[in-house]
Amino acid sequence: MRLGSVVLAGAVAVGATAAAHADEAGLLYKLESAVSLPSTDSGWDYIKMQPGTGRLFLARDVDGLTVFDVDQNKAIATVENSKGANGPLLLPQYNRGYVANTDGSLLSFDLQTLKPIQRLGLDKDGGLNSGVHDPATKQVHFITGTRPAQSTWYTLDAATGKLLKTTTFPFKKMDDPAIDGAGNIYAPARKDNLILKLDSKTLKESARWQVPCNVSKTRWQASTKRIIAACVGDNPQMFSVDPATGKVSATVAIGPSIDGIGIDEKRKRIVTSSNDGFVTVIQQKGPDQFAVLGTVTTRVEARMMYMDERNANLYFVTADSTTTKDASGQEKQVYHPNSFVVLTYKPI
Repeated sequence: MRLGSVVLAGAVAVGATAAAHADEAGLLYKLESAVSLPSTDSGWDYIKMQPGTGRLFLARDVDGLTVFDVDQNKAIATVENSKGANGPLLLPQYNRGYVANTDGSLLSFDLQTLKPIQRLGLDKDGGLNSGVHDPATKQVHFITGTRPAQSTWYTLDAATGKLLKTTTFPFKKMDDPAIDGAGNIYAPARKDNLILKLDSKTLKESARWQVPCNVSKTRWQASTKRIIAACVGDNPQMFSVDPATGKVSATVAIGPSIDGIGIDEKRKRIVTSSNDGFVTVIQQKGPDQFAVLGTVTTRVEARMMYMDERNANLYFVTADSTTTKDASGQEKQVYHPNSFVVLTYKPI
């Protein structure tokens, strides 16, 4: 009787496992969890994970910089004095966190305790968009958002937050650059369809390359020595650039209104996310060979994405909203209270 029970239980377990695999057939990613957080009528921008941990930092503008533990699936803290949070940068090697803010200030905080260190006013003409770390110079660069005529980079010592210099570029919009760690920065000028090659010590331009669209995302892929980039606009696509020649070496069409990109080296996948709720999954067959595997639907406005370096899980954030028009025809969008959600998708 006991033996039969054991055999039957084993058969049920095997059957359940087979059914689970059958349910996942044809999938690229599946939704693992959706966790709602307390929220107000607040927009959001970048989400970034502290390297080597499960702490995901969510820049939630009015609601501040929220720390979400992806392993526990819950929010664990909000950094003090972080209202207006837009672009976090997390540097455990210095026990420092920084966040670019919508009022043009830069907040630095102790990464272990999350206690603020200082909120430094940098730009008076609008908000800061985001920041990057250059390991070759041990500096960080924070970049302004869209401007009428020029973009400004604020360069600081990564360990202390001391402002070292200010550099302007004659471009209205510059997004996150790719950094190879060997003295080169590859900076996109979105509205000009350009990628600039900069010396990381001086930020002097040594080359500029025309690209086929409004480039908004760039990543350095060390395994192929390529710049992986993606575009917004009427011709959304992902492409690679060979920095030895400056030539676009491959292109592939992606979903519209991209705002996130991740590279899964284990599965040789490149993933892009869009404001329309589409995730394009691309197979990388070589440095200059790509093929679209498929499209995963998430939720509208889940444009920001972060790929967990530990397991390649994808994290997205979004919230419900209502959009109306006033008497003049201007649209007004209001986010619903307590509708902000963190979505976790697991690769198959």
